Amino acid sequence: MRADRLVSLVLLLRQRGRLSATALARELEVSTRTVLRDIDALSAAGVPVYAERGRDGGFELLPGFRTELTGLNHDEALALLVAGSVRSAQAFGLGSALSSAMLKVVDALPDNFRDTATDVAERLLVDPQTDLLARRVATEEVPDAVVAEVRRAVFAGHKLRIDYAAPDQPPAWRTVDPIGLVFVREQGYLLATRSGADRTYRLSRIVAAEELLEPADRPDEVDLDQAWQQRSTQFRTGGEQVTVSVRMDPSRREDLVGTALAVLSEESDADGRLRLDVTFQDSRHAIWALWQLATTAEAIAPQWLRAALRDRAAAITTLYDPSS
Repeated sequence: MRADRLVSLVLLLRQRGRLSATALARELEVSTRTVLRDIDALSAAGVPVYAERGRDGGFELLPGFRTELTGLNHDEALALLVAGSVRSAQAFGLGSALSSAMLKVVDALPDNFRDTATDVAERLLVDPQTDLLARRVATEEVPDAVVAEVRRAVFAGHKLRIDYAAPDQPPAWRTVDPIGLVFVREQGYLLATRSGADRTYRLSRIVAAEELLEPADRPDEVDLDQAWQQRSTQFRTGGEQVTVSVRMDPSRREDLVGTALAVLSEESDADGRLRLDVTFQDSRHAIWALWQLATTAEAIAPQWLRAALRDRAAAITTLYDPSS
């Protein structure tokens, strides 16, 4: 909305000083022509904004100009400033709204605390873009129009039609009753029911969405954290589970246990290595987990797992054989 954009424009000038039309347009995600029209509107409304000509010129507010936009106290504003998660907001199509809100939060702080708040924000890092091994975190892209439609249906309590592409299947339309949105490990999920049955949809697989006017069939209140835990448990305990016997280096135990569904038995060999019987979601899960451990673990049983690991290792050997 234009009113929100005008407020954001004023706050940008208050907190950053002189800014060019190009810089303002980039921050507000509009054209420079729109910025110039907004500047004219602010001037007409009595906001003391003026233009400085030249290569280093731009727009600036008269010194001392201040607007009172919120009733937040210092601790409330500081908590919001630190807690704001950019990527989770982006996952739900609220990235620009978060930026605007953070500008208002900073502006709400008393003058003597504003520098402290900025310093706090600079000294805390939440959800970095890369991990310690310099691997870039892959955040799934979801079209803004799709996530906005999903979000509206969730908040309004309306039924939702989604064109959803399940794994290895073409997209298909279905009508669901949305319950809530969850953002975990750089992925967004829609929790819903369909014909009374629990369903979980990955936002990145929703091709299109349409909020319906019909009220959703859902409880008035929901414990989203509990609902997510229940569905996670259902996912982990479903499917064609497999049990695997492993002999391994104790130093890698946590790597194995951390990805397995359950540890059924565990004992130490005379040479200090561990023998474990563990359960995995399915055969692909088991192969992946053991492959990550390389030569620090050996699959004792079942035989098909040993054969799968052997074949994969043989394929890698062939690929890098100097004579091939």
